[in-house]
Amino acid sequence: MKEGIHPNFREVVFQDMTNGKQFIIRSTAPAREKITIDGKEYPWFKLDISSESHPFYTGAQSRVLETGRVEKFRQKFARAGGAKRNA
Repeated sequence: MKEGIHPNFREVVFQDMTNGKQFIIRSTAPAREKITIDGKEYPWFKLDISSESHPFYTGAQSRVLETGRVEKFRQKFARAGGAKRNA
């Protein structure tokens, strides 16, 4: 690889701040802080949310019930569909 044109690709600790879960992956993410894990120092990147705490991935996502909207739609077009057009 050419010197000086590639970003610094190294192991970084990402921590989900909502539940404290940490994982180490290789990344070019800029990190200002460092953390020591098992005697080795890593750059430390704090996340607001990750797949460990996101409602979509944890199954805690609640679906909005739209039965009222659906029923209004069906009633509106049930009346319109029954009328015949004169050609």
